[in-house]
Order: sequence, then C-alpha cells, then structure tokens
Amino acid sequence: MNDFDPSLPIRAKRGDDQAFIQLVEHYYPRCLRFARNMLGSEQDAEEAVQDTFVRVHDSFPRFREDARFDPWLFQILANRCRTLMARNRRHRSVIEYGEIPLTASAEHEIGADWAEEVRVVLDTLPVEQREAFLLRHVEDLSYEDISAMTGAGLSALRMRVKRACDALRTRLTEVTESER
Repeated sequence: MNDFDPSLPIRAKRGDDQAFIQLVEHYYPRCLRFARNMLGSEQDAEEAVQDTFVRVHDSFPRFREDARFDPWLFQILANRCRTLMARNRRHRSVIEYGEIPLTASAEHEIGADWAEEVRVVLDTLPVEQREAFLLRHVEDLSYEDISAMTGAGLSALRMRVKRACDALRTRLTEVTESER
C-alpha cells in the first residue's frame, strides 16, 4: 500500500472502520520498526504498537483534523515505548540480584553484522538521543514534527541527533578498524 490516502485519518476519526484498518496496515511496519529500535525486544515492540493503535482509536476525538497525523501517531507510540522502558527497568531492578555489565566484545562475536552493531550502539544512547535519531533518520520526520510531538526545542533536537550520530560514527569506526 504505497499510495497513502491523506483523508484516512479524518475518515477514521469520523468513525470509518475501514479507514482505520487501512491506517493500521499502512503505519504498522513503520511503528514496529521504531518500537523495535527503541525497545530492543520484538515482544515489547509488538505490545507497544498494538497498544498505540488502541490508544489512537480511542483518542481520535482529540485529533485535530488540520494537524498532521504522523507526528500525532509517533508521539503516542514514543510515549508507549517510554512507559514500557520504565516498566522494564523497574521489573529488572526487582528481579536482578546483581549487575554484570556486558561489554560490546562480550555481547558480540567477531564478524557480527553491521545492523547488530548499530542496534547495540543505539541501545547505549540516552533515550532522548535514540528517540530523536530514530524519528529523524529512520522514520524521516522533520525536526518541526519531532519538536511538536516531544515538546523539545529545535536546537535541542538537532543536538540530540548530532550526538547520536557522533556516537554511532565513533563506535562503527572502531568496529571497522578492529576488523581490518
């Protein structure tokens, strides 16, 4: 479904169930990719995305018809991801008896694929940097849209993305040099 009908969000808001189904079908892969990258777990990503679409459906009365749908949707999804990350941190702090830090070399074997290295680096970034990077460079949202959904200023977002890119570049350069 490459041809996106821009009237879908408005029709779905007005109660058109078929339009809502088409919205879900169109956005589900992007949302799942974002959630996977934020959470690092397929199961948590599925939960976040499914819960997001339930919340979108329930929150449609608050969606402004003159607003862009993408930032509104990803704001809900990002909030769900943050909630799941906090829940998982609390859960781990209750069930873990000791912390055994894993180094990148212990976690990965020589020759680990590039995508895995990127995921590992993304996992080490502060949540705000990871979120800004993924929204900008993976989901291709504008800084203005990201600002609208997160409440962060444009300069702060640009700095978060820059720091994320710097961290990725540094780590991936290290990996490339170590494989020579």
